[in-house]
Amino acid sequence: MTTEKMGFVDFDPKVVLGEEIDKVRVVTLNRPKQLNAISPELVAQLAEYLEKWEKDDKAELVIIKGAGRAFCAGGDLKVFYDGKKSNGNSCLEVVYRFYWLCYHIQTYKKTQVALVHGISMGGGAALMAPIKFSVVSEKTVFSTPEASFGFHTDCGFSYIHSRLPGRLGEYLALTGARLKGKELVAVGLATHFVSSEKIVELERRLISLNSGDQNAVKSVIEEFSTEVKLDEDSILNKQSIIDELFSKDTVEEIVKSLEAEATKEGNGWIGPALKAIKRSSPTGLKIALRSVHDGRNQTLSECLKKEFRLTMNILRTLISGDMYEGIRAVTIDRDNAPKWDPPSLEKVDNAKLDLVFKPFEKDLELQIPEEEESRWDGKFENSAYANQKVTEEAEYISV
Repeated sequence: MTTEKMGFVDFDPKVVLGEEIDKVRVVTLNRPKQLNAISPELVAQLAEYLEKWEKDDKAELVIIKGAGRAFCAGGDLKVFYDGKKSNGNSCLEVVYRFYWLCYHIQTYKKTQVALVHGISMGGGAALMAPIKFSVVSEKTVFSTPEASFGFHTDCGFSYIHSRLPGRLGEYLALTGARLKGKELVAVGLATHFVSSEKIVELERRLISLNSGDQNAVKSVIEEFSTEVKLDEDSILNKQSIIDELFSKDTVEEIVKSLEAEATKEGNGWIGPALKAIKRSSPTGLKIALRSVHDGRNQTLSECLKKEFRLTMNILRTLISGDMYEGIRAVTIDRDNAPKWDPPSLEKVDNAKLDLVFKPFEKDLELQIPEEEESRWDGKFENSAYANQKVTEEAEYISV
């Protein structure tokens, strides 16, 4: 296998495929066996392509898609699990780079189209939801299941979830519930629904359009899209009761409200929601809820900086090792029997939660460039972290 050097990793050049077709640029996430999960190599290559094309005057339209049956299934959990040996420090670079990239995806200057055919979960959905035109099909499956394995709503989703209708964001963050293609369009996480057999032809048409004019791109997509009508059993038909039950201040109050409503007629959906919450990490649930609540009053930059802190503090097991235990139970041993520490919501020390949210020193925060003239500044290699040894980093990021 031929490899070459890009930035901080030796990479297989086939992990991300980039095509330049006159004024159109196509990027394909190409780890189909891993459901296009986010790896250090994928982040490095995707960032390089997107930066190059945003600066390229000839590039007008960028199409993002995934190979195989997934768009992107989120972060590569094995990478994070292996990071346990270094107390999470070995994951610092890829975490920093991906959060930094999330900012650029959300604020990208060229017209983007995401063709989301298949699984789009966790951090992978961060490559879908913020895109100007995100096209989904009947095979698209979305969820943010991070709390189920001791993590938190990340990659910009404390910002995105907190801006969904009502309290749908809290519901999705705590239960990890799945939404299908039509539902994603209905709540604004995607813009168009196109049947799966038309996706390839739509891509061809967009390429032949050879323009980034947003009205023209929209017109082409609308030729292929169909009007969204929710199925009768869609969870979105329960919006009013979701708003009521998930508007509580604490996870304990939400659970109590769900239990009180579960036996009432028409509330069959509550049972699975309760089960999902009760089998999830108590610490992960509390962090996720607080993060989404905070996100309601935070900017995109503030959310990403906060999520970067949360991610690194969780990886460093600052108050709990639940993430590693959750990954072990789901993907390593696959016994689906995690032993959470602490084991219940009541035993989570709320005072300790403040520790994982506490800001880092200024130069150790995620350096997001917010000035137009410095759009692509703040990269990892130019940050304070790049000059520190991995063994020293835990000392610098302290609370």
